[in-house]
Amino acid sequence: MIQIAYADTAATTTAASGGMGSTILMIVLMIAIFYFLMIRPENKRKKQAEEMRNSLKKGDWLTTIGGVYGRVVAITDRTVVIETSEDRVRVEFLKSAIGQVGTLDEQAAAQQRPVGKKDKKADETPAVEEKTSEEPAETTAEEKTDAE
Repeated sequence: MIQIAYADTAATTTAASGGMGSTILMIVLMIAIFYFLMIRPENKRKKQAEEMRNSLKKGDWLTTIGGVYGRVVAITDRTVVIETSEDRVRVEFLKSAIGQVGTLDEQAAAQQRPVGKKDKKADETPAVEEKTSEEPAETTAEEKTDAE
């Protein structure tokens, strides 16, 4: 009877350790998924925004995250002074408050580019297919000429 009790304990311990390993594996898998779907893309966006803010120069047009639009007049390490109107109204903002760089037309075009690219690709696809269908025919004609 005592031997049976020890055998049952060993089987339970083995099953529990197998379940523990799969639980740890699932936790590691979830962390990896969160990293690649949430953390990594956010870090890329932050890096791009920081590069954009560091590449500012006098004369650039920008829009702040609050919607103020103006031309850069002065830049320091932490702040940017922009001129917002023809009356020479100057306002100082932190660099972190800059949302987009470029004229309003450029900013609007940048926001609409993904839609435009899809339409252009759809329009260009038949032209590319026609060229590829012609290329083998030309190659065949050249091969026939070489064969003769």
